Amino acid sequence: MFQVGDKVVYPMHGAGVIEAIEEREVLGKTRQYYVMHLPVGNMKVFVPLDSVHTLGLRQVISRTQIQEVLAVLQLRHQAAAQTWNRRYRANLEKIRGGNILDVAEVVRNLALRDREKGLSTGEKKMYASACQILVSELVLAEETEEAAVRELLEKILA
Repeated sequence: MFQVGDKVVYPMHGAGVIEAIEEREVLGKTRQYYVMHLPVGNMKVFVPLDSVHTLGLRQVISRTQIQEVLAVLQLRHQAAAQTWNRRYRANLEKIRGGNILDVAEVVRNLALRDREKGLSTGEKKMYASACQILVSELVLAEETEEAAVRELLEKILA
């Protein structure tokens, strides 16, 4: 169980800090929720305590793991060409899984593909979303500003 002040990642939304644990009634059912503030995007999310494991909520990576993420981003390996549908579904599953290394791989592959062949509208949205998720976790893990992380990513992916 997480505590107030813990830095956690909510897959498909990004990283944030648990600000409170509240009891709320939704659709006639009273449940306890983590109140999570996502600094990147300045969003507040309510996560039901009894759904934490199924939703994949986890701790933010440590500072030492940041180097692993950066190493994934620096690899120039491109996945085998697939149809747009399969590529999109595979990337979506990686993002949903919540593993930061998988998210970094999606960001890297979409950035490479964008430079080489361009991205479809759906992939552009996915790329922006994956970048947001990656940036939000790196901001909290490194305890730095969003602009600095975005600048670093641009430099690595250029």
